Amino acid sequence: QVQLVESGGGLVQAGGSLRLSCAASGSTFSSNAMGWYRQAPGKQRELVAIISSDGSTIYADSLKGRFTISRDNAKNTVYLQMNSLKPEDTAVYYCNARGWRVDAWGQGTQVTVSS
Repeated sequence: QVQLVESGGGLVQAGGSLRLSCAASGSTFSSNAMGWYRQAPGKQRELVAIISSDGSTIYADSLKGRFTISRDNAKNTVYLQMNSLKPEDTAVYYCNARGWRVDAWGQGTQVTVSS
C-alpha cells in the first residue's frame, strides 16, 4: 500500500513561489506515475501535472511555464515548483501515485495566494 504525504503549502503573496513535496512510502515509487492535482473551493479537482516513471511530463495548459514537476526516485519524492503564483492558484493540492495496482492519494496541502 502506497502512502503519500504532502508538504510545503502555505500562504504566499501573488508573484511569489512555493515548492510542494510529496513523500511516498513503498518500494514501487520509481515505477509509478506521480501527479499533482488541485481543488479550489466549490470546484472540481483538476490536473496540475504528471511525471511518468521515465521522467516525461504533462501539464495543464494554463499552468505551463509557471509550474514544474520533478521527481527524485532515490528519495521517493515528487516535487511541484510553483512560480509567479496568482490568487486563482489558491487550492488544496493533492499528490497522486498511479501504477500497477496502485492509485493512491495524499491528504492534501493548502496553498493560499493573497493579492
